Amino acid sequence: MALKMTTKPPDDDYLLQLIKGCRKKNREAQKLLYQDFYGYAMSICIRYVSNREEAVEVLNDAFMKVFSNIKKFDISYPFKAWFRRILINESINATKKKVGRFKELNIEEAYNIGSNESISSDIGHKEVVEMIQQLSPQYQAVFNLHVIEGYTHEEIGEMLSISPGTSKSNLSKAKVKMRKILNDYLEADERIRRG
Repeated sequence: MALKMTTKPPDDDYLLQLIKGCRKKNREAQKLLYQDFYGYAMSICIRYVSNREEAVEVLNDAFMKVFSNIKKFDISYPFKAWFRRILINESINATKKKVGRFKELNIEEAYNIGSNESISSDIGHKEVVEMIQQLSPQYQAVFNLHVIEGYTHEEIGEMLSISPGTSKSNLSKAKVKMRKILNDYLEADERIRRG
């Protein structure tokens, strides 16, 4: 197999070659798929766990799942979407192992959060990820799944084995915590700017 690692996202033909190679358990194809999608995978995993070391562990578990289930992948669907789902599921499983079952809360415990929320454009991706990592694992999972991935509370409830009401409550509390983290960050940034 004469494949080379590229510096740009894999095109469809190249990706199809890698997938076919992985289906044949070709180590070179597996290595190239890993290298080509490492950054993408890390950007997802790092949002669900508390540090880079854990993210790498989740990422590696996800790649092992990809390699062992690649024959089940339907090549008529986008690989990235299939892979993303595996990454999210592995991240959730790691979080569940870490904290046990997610805490059930009543919907009445949820805070009313306005829809006019925004984040400063001066804050970079790295800072946002660090802020998300400060949330508890329960809040982190729901925040990521709803705000970033776009899942409904019903879908999140099924994924995390919690009620939709608990998902809403956890999201509400995560937003309150994120707002405090963001305010603390902005205040510290302002103090630094003033010198």
